[in-house]
Amino acid sequence: METNIYIFLLAALVPLFIGFVWYGPLFGNIWMKEMGFTKESLAGKNMILTFIFCYIFSFFIAFLLQSLVIHQGGVFSTMLESGSMELQGETLAYFEDFMTKYGNNYRTFKHGVLHGVLTGVFFVSPILSIIAMFERKSVKYVAINAGYWMVTLAIMGGIICEWA
Repeated sequence: METNIYIFLLAALVPLFIGFVWYGPLFGNIWMKEMGFTKESLAGKNMILTFIFCYIFSFFIAFLLQSLVIHQGGVFSTMLESGSMELQGETLAYFEDFMTKYGNNYRTFKHGVLHGVLTGVFFVSPILSIIAMFERKSVKYVAINAGYWMVTLAIMGGIICEWA
């Protein structure tokens, strides 16, 4: 399976764009109140550095998301001999035939959205909720941040599943 690195670079932009809208005009004031921030307290921060790190971390997320939204990659790893990194002979022929027949099954934007949302609901939301309980944050705080990640992972998952 070949990986299109440009799709991951594109998908890594999604959290920045969604975040701009989500934590701006949609829920920015509510989020700032829940965090105890003011516009003045946020001013003067090095946002360029923040965005650079956000993009790098988002690339990591996009790369991992591939394994959650594209199922065919698991077939390759189950066929590898212990200690080997490539398929050979009959196993390679079987894999190539399998990928020709089934390699594009469930490779749609819609399927990626489904798995992105599921990742947000069953992985990210519980993590945020656990952290929020110990930090004594409100349900509103969790809802805003979990909602952001569900939407973000849905769009990232759709892009990756369709075009990676």
